[in-house]
Amino acid sequence: MMLNDFNGLLQAAGQQAEPQRLLFVFVKADLPESPTADQHARHSNGEGGTLGPVLCVDKAPQEIASFQALAAESAQTGLAWDLVFVASLDGRGGIAPSSDEAAQPLRLMVNAVNDGQISRFAAFDRDGTPVQFY
Repeated sequence: MMLNDFNGLLQAAGQQAEPQRLLFVFVKADLPESPTADQHARHSNGEGGTLGPVLCVDKAPQEIASFQALAAESAQTGLAWDLVFVASLDGRGGIAPSSDEAAQPLRLMVNAVNDGQISRFAAFDRDGTPVQFY
């Protein structure tokens, strides 16, 4: 499924057969250790680098009014971020997963991001625009 914006993600979550819990991992793009001149140049242009998680949270879709509201809430932490990865956790029997049930999948998501395994997650920049990785 191709997402055109964050609102599309929220709509898709609301249309699933089972209630959803959304998992968010906010990341900062940094230079790798001992970067080359090319890596410096690419990073200055907003390309390349390493992605390191700085914040993670889970929320029910109805707890999120908009991407702007999510970004404003994240700003209250004082942590800078460049991208946010999003995954969804299915409920069962018409009951949405709780935060406690989302804790382990969220840890696994953070580990996957740390390992560079990001292709299975939706990604958005600070403006809420979908990001694709090649």
